[in-house]
Amino acid sequence: MTAKEKKKAGPSAHDERGEKTDEEIRQEGEKDMAAALDEAMNKLQESEERVLRLAADFENTKKRLEREREISLKYAEENILKELLPGIDNIERAMDQGKEANSIDSLLEGVELTRNGLLATLEKYGVKAIESVGQPFDPNIHEAVAMEATGEMEPNMVLREFQKGYTYRERLLRPSKVIVSKPPEQGA
Repeated sequence: MTAKEKKKAGPSAHDERGEKTDEEIRQEGEKDMAAALDEAMNKLQESEERVLRLAADFENTKKRLEREREISLKYAEENILKELLPGIDNIERAMDQGKEANSIDSLLEGVELTRNGLLATLEKYGVKAIESVGQPFDPNIHEAVAMEATGEMEPNMVLREFQKGYTYRERLLRPSKVIVSKPPEQGA
């Protein structure tokens, strides 16, 4: 086939040996590249959609966890409050018994039982009373309301306690209000 005949035959004509022409090879290469590009674009689009779905799932999970946390915080005290209710019941029973018996002793006994129950409930949740009397004064857990001269204790010891202090899991909830000992005055 002459060059003139090749031209007449068109771009898809093969040469005399049945081989593809440069133009045919170029066109097939372009088709292959276009197909590969389409496939890559489809994969990219699928990946982008997957990323968007994952981002939406993440946001939904984040919102759900935040709602659950808010609900947990809102009702966290519920168990403690339920356990404190028997304390109120005990106070009411002690008051009723005190009225019936006209006895301060039964009233005091009921109040003491109630206090012990409340302290046990608080301790169950990590609240502990600070033992202060007879201990060295510690400004981290004690609040001195007065100082009193005494020979019964060394100076700077807690002599008496006005109000108990409490810790919650090693953190101070309330300091103990205390009277601190000081040395007796000379000549007294």
